[in-house]
Amino acid sequence: MTLVASVDKEKSHAEGSKAPFSRDHHKIAHSNFSARPVPHTHTSMEQALDKSLKAAQARFTGGLSPIALAAAYSDWALHLSSAPGKQLELVEKAIKQATRLASFTTLCAQNPDTDETCITPLPQDRRFKGESWQKWPFNVMSQAFLLNQQWWHSATTGVEGVTEQHENVVEFSARQILDIFSPSNYPLTNPEVLAQTYRQGGMNLVRGWQNFIEDASRMNAGKKPVGAEAFEVGRNLATAKGKVVYRNHLIELIQYAPTTDKVRPEPMLIVPAWIMKYYILDLSEHNSLVQYLTAQGFTVFMISWKNPDAEDRDLGMEDYLSLGVMDAVEAVETITKQQKIHAVGYCLGGTLLSIAAAAMAREKDDRLKTITLLAAQVDFTEAGELTLFINDSQLAYLENMMWDKGYLDTKQMSGAFQLLRSNDLIWSRVIHDYLMGERTEMIDLMAWNADATRMPYRMHSEYLRRLFLNNDLAEGRYQVSDRPIVISDIRAPVFMVGTERDHVAPWQSVYKFNLLSDTDVTFVLTSGGHNAGIVSEPGHPHRHYRIRTKTKDESYTDPERWAKETEMTEGSWWPALAEWLAENSGEPIKPPRMGAKAKGYAPLCDAPGTYVFQE
Repeated sequence: MTLVASVDKEKSHAEGSKAPFSRDHHKIAHSNFSARPVPHTHTSMEQALDKSLKAAQARFTGGLSPIALAAAYSDWALHLSSAPGKQLELVEKAIKQATRLASFTTLCAQNPDTDETCITPLPQDRRFKGESWQKWPFNVMSQAFLLNQQWWHSATTGVEGVTEQHENVVEFSARQILDIFSPSNYPLTNPEVLAQTYRQGGMNLVRGWQNFIEDASRMNAGKKPVGAEAFEVGRNLATAKGKVVYRNHLIELIQYAPTTDKVRPEPMLIVPAWIMKYYILDLSEHNSLVQYLTAQGFTVFMISWKNPDAEDRDLGMEDYLSLGVMDAVEAVETITKQQKIHAVGYCLGGTLLSIAAAAMAREKDDRLKTITLLAAQVDFTEAGELTLFINDSQLAYLENMMWDKGYLDTKQMSGAFQLLRSNDLIWSRVIHDYLMGERTEMIDLMAWNADATRMPYRMHSEYLRRLFLNNDLAEGRYQVSDRPIVISDIRAPVFMVGTERDHVAPWQSVYKFNLLSDTDVTFVLTSGGHNAGIVSEPGHPHRHYRIRTKTKDESYTDPERWAKETEMTEGSWWPALAEWLAENSGEPIKPPRMGAKAKGYAPLCDAPGTYVFQE
C-alpha cells in the first residue's frame, strides 16, 4: 500500500504549462495537524487591529518582538539584582581585568614591541589578527575591548534562576551591542584602515562612501547586490541540462539529462529547501552537485519550489508534503518505471523528506531505497542560535507580521541570518567595503544567497511552532493522516552530512538523528558552513571530512567522542556519497526517457524551468 492513494492528473499543455493545481488534489489523506496553533483565518475587528499594530511595529524592530526581548532582560536583571554573590563575583572580575589591563598598558609603554597579551580572542574572532593590531596603542584598544566583552559574557551568563533561552537572548544581544563598539569598526581606531587612508590619501573613504550610497540605493530599490548581475540563472548558474516534466501550484520537477551511456536503475530525487532557490545544488558548472551525480551515472530529479506570494498565505506543511515530496515521488516512479528511489534532502527540504519518509514507512510504502540528509535536522532542541527567535511571544509577533502580507518577506529572513554572524556578514563588510573602500568580489554562492524567496504565512507558522518550538517530530507528536509519525519507523539506510561551522543547523543537532533512528546511518562531518560545506566539490582547496557508519545494532556514540575517534580525510565528501549510493544501487542500465508523455508527464520546458525566475 502506498502513501498516495489516488492521483487525478488533469494536465493542460497549452503554452507549455499545466492547469492550476487544486489544493484538494493528491493530499496524504488530508493530513490532520490536530490542535495546531495556526493563526485564525477569520479575525474580528479587534483582532485585526492588534495584528495590524504589531505588523507596523515589526517594520521598525526588524521583526523582533520588543516584549520578548523585555521579558528576557527582566528575567536576567531581576535575578541578578537578587544575587549578591554573583554581583560580588562580577566586581572581583572587573577589578582583576582592570588590573591586568593596567599592567599590560604599562608593559606596552615600556616596550612598545612586546608580543605579550592579557587575553586571547576566540578562534573564530579574526578582527584583531593583523600584525598592526599587535602594536601600541592598538593592542591596548583591542585587549580592552576583549576584556570588556569577556566581562559582559560573565555578567549575562551563569545567573541562577534565569531560564536558558532568556540567558541566551541576553548574552546574544549584549554581544551584538558590544560588537558595534569594536575598535575595528572605526577608522581612527583601526590601524589597517588608517594605513590604507594614509597610502591612498583618503580615497579609500571616498570610495567607501560611494559604495555605501550605491548599496543603500540598491536596497531601497529592491535590487540585488553589486556584482550579482554577472551571474544569471540559466547562463552561468543552474546550467545542468534537463526538462521540467511536471508542474503543480507549488513545484516544478526537473529531470536532468543523462551524461553517461548507462545509469543506475534507481533514480534520485533531490528535495531542496524552499527558503532559497533550488540551484544551490546546481550552482556553477564546476561545483554543481547535480552535474557531479549525473557524471557518476545517476538519473537525477530536482524539485524547484514556487516563490509564494500573498495568494499562497494558506499553504501549509501538508501542502508542501503532498504537492511537493509525494507528487514528485510519484512522478519519478512513473517516468523511470522504477519502484525504488534514492531521496536526497537539503536543510528544510531534508526535514520535510524525513517527515515524508517516516509517514511512508508507517504505511509500509518502501519506495525510498536510501535517504540522504544534508545539513538537515529532525530534533530541534539544540538548533543553534536560531532558537533565540523561537518562543511563544516572538512567534505570535512574527505571525502578526506575516498576517499583514500573507508571507515572510526575504528582507526579514536575511536580516535574522545576518545577525547570527554579524562579525562575518555585517561588520566585516562595513570595514572592507566602506572603510577600506574595496569591493568584495561576487562569487556564485553569494549571488545565490541574494536570490531569496518568501515563505507562506501558514506554512512558516506551522513549521516554527510544531518543529522548532514544540519539537513534535522528535517527540512523536507530529501527525500525518490523523496519526503521529516517528523517525524510528524509517528502515532505509541513511547518509547524513553535517558541517563544522553551521550556524543554521549545528552538526551536533543534525547528529541527533542517531538518537531517533532504527536503521543504518552513515554520518559525515565536513569542513565549512551551512552552504559552503555542502557545495564542496572535488578539488576544492582546504576541504576535509570525517565519515563513519553506525549500524542499527551498534550502541550510540556521543558527537564529541565521535568526532575525536573518527579519522579525518582530506578532500571533498562528494565521492564518498557517490560510492555509498553505488553500493546501494543495482547494475547500470539504459537511461530512461525524458518525461513520460503517455502517462501525463510530457516535458514542459527546458531546465531550469519558470518558478526559479519568480521574484
